[in-house]
This record gives sequence, structure tokens and C-alpha cells, in this order.
Amino acid sequence: MNAPDLRWPALTVPPRHFIGNRFVASRDERTLPMIDPSDGTAFASIARGVAADVDAAVQAAEQARERWGALAPAERGRSLARIAAAIARHAEELAFIEARDCGKPLTQARADAAACARYFEFYAGAPDKLHGTTIPYVSGYSVLTWREPHGITGHVIPWNYPLQIFGRSVGGALAAGNVCVVKPAEDACLSLLRVAEIAAEAGLLEGAMNIVTGLGAEAGAALVEHPGVRHLSFTGSPATGASVAASAAARHCPVTLELGGKSPQIVFADADLDAALPAIVNAIVQNAGQTCSAGSRLLIERSVYERTLDALGDRFSRLVAGPALADRDCGPLIRASQLARVRDFLDDADRRGIRSVATGRIADDAPTAGFYVAPTLLRDVPIDARVACDEVFGPVLAAMPFDDEAQAIALANASDYGLVAGVWTRDGARQLRMARALQSGQVFINNYGAGGGVELPFGGVKHSGHGREKGFEALYGFTTLKTVVLRHG
Repeated sequence: MNAPDLRWPALTVPPRHFIGNRFVASRDERTLPMIDPSDGTAFASIARGVAADVDAAVQAAEQARERWGALAPAERGRSLARIAAAIARHAEELAFIEARDCGKPLTQARADAAACARYFEFYAGAPDKLHGTTIPYVSGYSVLTWREPHGITGHVIPWNYPLQIFGRSVGGALAAGNVCVVKPAEDACLSLLRVAEIAAEAGLLEGAMNIVTGLGAEAGAALVEHPGVRHLSFTGSPATGASVAASAAARHCPVTLELGGKSPQIVFADADLDAALPAIVNAIVQNAGQTCSAGSRLLIERSVYERTLDALGDRFSRLVAGPALADRDCGPLIRASQLARVRDFLDDADRRGIRSVATGRIADDAPTAGFYVAPTLLRDVPIDARVACDEVFGPVLAAMPFDDEAQAIALANASDYGLVAGVWTRDGARQLRMARALQSGQVFINNYGAGGGVELPFGGVKHSGHGREKGFEALYGFTTLKTVVLRHG
């Protein structure tokens, strides 16, 4: 919908880090501009953190570590519940910050703010349910296991879903008894600074949640390499994830890596297209395609290939990209370099003779200095084409036909990634066969909801990373298992 009467509210987040429950200036007082993707202008600034700032945050976390870990689990849960309620009360404020910072339509930003509150609400119920086990052993012995927090956990948060990924990562870590130091992406981090302030106002223990802003090569590298950090959670590109893992391995620090995807949507001839088509479109245009779980490859059984493309083409032709406040189908991409990257993918497809079925349009009121690209549906994409192999991170959907179930599986698995897959068929036996055969961390049958489901474990295989976020399963990664063996005769 169009909302020309809306205006950006005044921004109250200062250009400082958040350490020990208060805003703190950067050690060398340098700042970085925050660019509004909708119009390309600078509208705020953040502190440009250095290693000394990260060390200050780690020290603040260390001061809180024993006190937070020693709290009764139920009391930790109550603290997280208060934070969840406070985030919910400030959801509209946070949505406006997120929309301007990321460029996403306001409706999507509101959903992200609600999801952040829901993550803290979900993990508020977890601390007193993180149980150990007893293990049958030889006569005269009793064996039990305990789950204990790592201590200080480091969190590198990307720019595409700051509120959501902060909630699922930090919420889980705090629930397990850890204290956190967060380095958000320099492109979009203002909402997280405000969430940290809200958490402090809600009574979170001083030093339990700390945020240092700045560049990845400076503040991010300092966090990854800091000897006081005992576990790392990283969401980003495979190349950067490999670098993070290598740095962590040098000091034997465990990591959880979520590294993107090239997720297939597989449409069989018996699919319910009325249900499939809107889900397929939403899975690639949500957040302008800047989603790790975007359904960016579309595999269609040949007998319904043309009919499905015609129906999808009609939907794509009606999509509109525009400013965040206009709340259209797509907002802008995050920055000029990302826009250039997506255009390069499209130029490469054009050079290869890959045809477009349909494109959306950029709204007339979209500022020319904003970072807009029209949603695009491509057809007959060769399996070795760059747009079929690499993560575009833009609203570009690559369609290709298949002849039978075996070929569908082969095409779906012919990727270095393995994060999410969608299968559309009414055949119950085929549903289970496909779920078993697909090399993917999540498989959705007759739906595609990777972005939702706080309760659902999320993570990938192959180049999509390892470890799991979301749901109760994430808590196992935020704890270590201790085995206790008692000999009592």
C-alpha cells in the first residue's frame, strides 16, 4: 500500500557503543555514516569500533558472567520475558528504525520487530528446561550429564535481518546462561542498539548484553580473535564464514555458521498451484531477495512448465519496488555495491542468452539515488549458469524444467549450498522420498516458511554452514556438556 503521509520519526540512538548497560563513545571517536537505501543519503552515524572497544565489551561481559550464570534458571527466564514484553511495547519504534536502516518495506520491518520479541519470549521459557541426563553404566557407578554455558559468546549479525537474527542468537545464548558481545553489520545496526537500551531499561543485568559497532575488518575481526570469547555465532557469506572459522580454530573456539543458500522450490505436475504461486513469489521478493533462505531456484515438471511460468510471469509483472515507507512489494537493496552485484548477475544472464519471462517495475516515486532493482523471473536457466549456482541476494528467480523425480533431486542437490528446499506435490509417498533425498537443513512440503517458525531449528549443510539456530536445538550449541561419573560401590 502507499502511505505518503508517513514520516521517519526522530532518531534517538546515539553514535556510540552499548557496553555495560550504557552508551559509550568509541576509543578513537571515529564514526561511520549510516546510508538510507531508499534515497542514498546519510541520515545518522555509528561509532567505528576498534580492538580496544571490543576488549572493553568483553571485560564488561566478564564482570557479568558469573552473576548471570549463577541466577536460578527461572529467574533468567523472567528477565528474558521482561525484555520480550518491552520489545513488543516498542515494536513500532523498532520497525521504523529497521525499515530506514535496511530499506525494507515497513510491513516487513514490523514483522521483524514482532519476531524479535517472540524470540525472547520463546527463550524466556527455556532456561529451566535445559536438562541433563543419567546414563546406565556398570554396577557401583552413577553417571550424569550437565549442560553448562560457554561463558562469553560473540555474535556477528548481518544487515539483512538485524532484529530477527539478534533475537534468535542473543536470546538463545542468554537463556543458556551465557553473556554476549555483539558486532552488528555496519550497514544496519541502529535497531540493535535500541534493543540493547530497551533490555537495560527492562532490568537486564549490567554487562550481559554488549554491542560494539564498526567495520568487520576492525571490530569484527577483534571480536572473532578475542581470547575471552568462548563461542562464536556468525551469519554471513561462505568466504567470510570460512575466515571466521579459521580464526576461531586457531584458539579452539567453537562456532555456529549460517552461510546462505541457493534454495530450490520444486513444483510437480500435481501441485496445488493456487497455493504454490504466492509462496514462490514471496520467497524471492521478501526483503528484495536479500534473504539467506530465499527460494531462488525454481524447478518445474516439464508437463506444467509453460503454464506455471505464465502464471508466475503475470504475478512478477505486477510487482513494484519502492521506498521503505511506501510499503510496496520490494524495498531497495542495502547499498550501491549490492545493486551493482545484482545487475552484474542479470548482465551475465543476458550475455548467456537467458530469457526473462517477466520483470516488475520500480515505482515512479523511488528516488533515483536509491538502490532499486526490479524483480525478475528468468526461464530455461542452465544448471551451470552463474545465476543458478551463486547466491544473488536480490529478487531474481531462476526457473528450469525437469522430467522426473530423479532429475528433480539431481538438480536440487547440484549446488554447493544446502539451507532450505520447498516441495510442491500432493503425492504423500513422494513428499517423504523428496524430504529424505534433498541435501538441505530444512525441507518444506506444500509451504515455504523458512523465515518464520521461531520454534524450528534452522541451519544448513555443505557451504550453507553448520550448527543450528532457532528452536530448542539452538541451546545445545550455546552450552557444553559435562559428564560426571560417581563411584559409590
